[in-house]
Amino acid sequence: MRNPRGMSVAPRNVTVMTTSVSTPQTQLGSRFDAIAAVDRGLARGFAQRADMIDEARRFSESIAANTLRSAASHWEPAEIARREFSSELACTLRIPEPTAVGLIAESRALAEDLPGTRAALEAGEISYRHAQVLIGQACSVPEAALPAFEEALLPAARTLTAAKLKHKARVLRERLHPESITARRQKSFSERTSWVQAEPDGMATLTVTTSADVVHSIFARANDAALSLVGPGEPRTLTQVRTDVISDLLVDGVTPSGIGKGIRATVQITVPVMTLLGHSEEPGYLEGYGPIDPDTARDLASRAPSFTRILVHPETGVVLSVGRERYKVPKALRRFLRLRDETCRFAGCNQPARIADLDHTHEWQDLGHTAHDNLAHLCPGCHALKSETGWTVNQEPGGILTWHSPTGRPFVTEPATPIATPIAIPGASPSTGPAAGPPRPARPPLPDEAPF
Repeated sequence: MRNPRGMSVAPRNVTVMTTSVSTPQTQLGSRFDAIAAVDRGLARGFAQRADMIDEARRFSESIAANTLRSAASHWEPAEIARREFSSELACTLRIPEPTAVGLIAESRALAEDLPGTRAALEAGEISYRHAQVLIGQACSVPEAALPAFEEALLPAARTLTAAKLKHKARVLRERLHPESITARRQKSFSERTSWVQAEPDGMATLTVTTSADVVHSIFARANDAALSLVGPGEPRTLTQVRTDVISDLLVDGVTPSGIGKGIRATVQITVPVMTLLGHSEEPGYLEGYGPIDPDTARDLASRAPSFTRILVHPETGVVLSVGRERYKVPKALRRFLRLRDETCRFAGCNQPARIADLDHTHEWQDLGHTAHDNLAHLCPGCHALKSETGWTVNQEPGGILTWHSPTGRPFVTEPATPIATPIAIPGASPSTGPAAGPPRPARPPLPDEAPF
C-alpha cells in the first residue's frame, strides 16, 4: 500500500463491529431451544425416578425376611414384599398396579442391564420413551449380547423417533438373538391380551394384541367387506365402514366352534325415568364407562329384552343388610353394590365389579355384618392382597373406603356411583324393623327382573 507521496506503509488493522439483529425467526428458535432444555430436564427426572424406584425395590427385598406373616397366609415372605411394594408404588403414583410392575422392571433394567441407556437418559440425550424402546427390545436379548446391542443402538436413539428406533432395534435383535423367532413367537403368543380404554364423548377404544397373522387377517377381512359396501350413496368413509364391520362381527358374529351363536353380551345401563319417557335430556349411565348421551340410553333401553329395576327410596324394599343372619349376599343387595362400586374398590384397580368378589370389609369371622356398609367389590388379586399382606381397610359412610398401606400411608377410594341409602328410622335395625308404631301391611317382594 502506498501513500500519496509514493512511499510504502504498513497496512493498518481494521476492526469491523457487527451487531446481531434479532428477527422473529431467531426469537422463535430461542423458544425451541428452551423447550429442548425443559425436555432434557424431564429426561433427567425420569432417570432419577428410575434410580429411586430401584433403590426402594432393593431395600424392600432386603427386609422381606422380616415381613410379618399371618399364620393363615399362603404367600412366602418374598411374594408378600413384592406385592406390597408394587401395590403401594401404584397407589403413590396413581397408576394401575400392572403399570407399576412394568415401571419397576424398567427401572431395574436401567440400573442393571443397560447402563449406557441410563447415562444417556440422565444426560438428557434421549427421552424416556426412547429408553423404553431399548428396554423392551433388549429384554429377550441374551446377557452376553446386551452390551453390543446397546452400543449399536444408542447413537440412533439420539437422532431417530421412538417408532423408527423400535424398527431398527427389532431388526438388530433378530441378528443378535440365538433363539429362533418361532420359539420366541410361541412365548409371546401366550401373552396375547385385550383391553378397553374409555375415550371422551361417548367413545371407547378396544385394543387386541395377538399374533401378527391374526391381526392382519382380521383387518384384511374387515377391509375387504368394507370395500364391497362403499359406493354411490354410501355417506360413510372406508374407515367408518370398516370399523362398523368389525363391530357388527364382534357383537353378532359366530366363532368357528359355534360359540356366540345367537348370543349378545348384556350390559347394565341406568336410565333416568324422565329421560326414558323423553321428558328430560339427563344422561344415562353405562356400567364400566360412565355417562352416555340420552339418545343412546333410550335406544339401548328400547332394545333391551328386560330391565333391572334399581330404585333408591325407603319404599323400594331393597335389602341393604341381613346382619349376622347369613354370610351369602342377597341378589338385590348384590345389584345395589355392583351399581355403587362398578369396579374393584382397591385404590387404582379398574377390574369390573361383575368379575370381582364381594368382600366383608370387617371380616365375617370377626363378627362383621353382611350389609351394604360392610361390603365392597374386590377383584381376586386385590382380595388376596388384603388377606395376605399388611394392607388394611375401613369403610366410611357412603361406601368410602380408606386403605392403609403396610407403611401406614392412607389411600381413599370413593364409589363410582354415590347412592343415598334409605332413610334411617329411629329405633329401627336392619333385621327387626321399627321399634314401635302400627305394623305395615306385608308387601310382596320385588321380582329379580321387572315384568316387562
